[in-house]
Amino acid sequence: MLDHLQKINQVALNNYRIAVLLPCRNEGLTIARVVSEFKKALPQAEIYVYNNRSTDDTVEQAQSSGAIVCHEYLPGKGNVVRRMFADIDADIYVLADGDNTYEVGAVKRLIERLLTEQLDMVVGARRVAGNTPQAYRPGHKMGNRFLTGFVQFLFGARLVDMLSGYRVFSRRFVKSFPALSNGFEIETELTIHALELKIPFAEEPTIYGSRPPGSESKLRTFTDGWRVLGTALLLFKEIRPFLFFSLVSLFLGCVSIALAIPIFINYLETGLVPRFPTAILSASIMLLAFLSLTCGLILDSVARGRREVKRMAYLSYSLPQLVGQSLRLKE
Repeated sequence: MLDHLQKINQVALNNYRIAVLLPCRNEGLTIARVVSEFKKALPQAEIYVYNNRSTDDTVEQAQSSGAIVCHEYLPGKGNVVRRMFADIDADIYVLADGDNTYEVGAVKRLIERLLTEQLDMVVGARRVAGNTPQAYRPGHKMGNRFLTGFVQFLFGARLVDMLSGYRVFSRRFVKSFPALSNGFEIETELTIHALELKIPFAEEPTIYGSRPPGSESKLRTFTDGWRVLGTALLLFKEIRPFLFFSLVSLFLGCVSIALAIPIFINYLETGLVPRFPTAILSASIMLLAFLSLTCGLILDSVARGRREVKRMAYLSYSLPQLVGQSLRLKE
């Protein structure tokens, strides 16, 4: 009975064009195993390895394992993802890393959730297995929590793992995503794109493992953390300009009032304004506050128009439909 269900499920899954996307830089130790595991889990999928200026045998290992190898010479994961999304045409996209840290066996569960709940993105929220506590370095874990909480605060969404690189997408998400980032901040941009357009997505727990000996992470905790934070702030300004500039206006207004209060009290007591430069500074800062508020109002209309254009681009693609009455993909 189980074999019969698996055959039905495999036939149903064969109706979709599935692309597995693996951005890689110097992952010669692990890429062959990752490709092999994805081939076993999704035998009907096309597996693309995008080499990003590797200096080891990543290309040779990927080719020998049967992957389609492409090249992107601009450094940074964001540049690779932008190239992947532009070049590859499929119904379902699986994005992962080539370092063998993500749970490849969970990919069918992620695809199943994407299809059955009619989502456009499913994020593999990382959970460290009990026997590999060193997989998630403390600095990375704390940074992920801080940045995820920061985005929750800015955009009002409940998230668990905003920075996970293990994701499954629909075609309409991929083809409507602008991909403006260059580096590891691409995960932040993917999440905020979904939040901005209110695109349906979900998080699914997956196991996160440690790198094998000799394999080094390309993530720089502080440098890339600041870049992710800067990207979140920049996108906050672009997506919600009225709120952003209102906060700036409020800050400037408070500074102006704080400078003006002593002058006003002195004027009530003596009828004089002895600190004229401070009075001019206070008035100038208040003008900047009103100017900031005006900019926020204007840019909010511009952002609304841009959001409408993005939404129409998103709706121009159809969502993958379930084949048959139901789809249950067994491990």
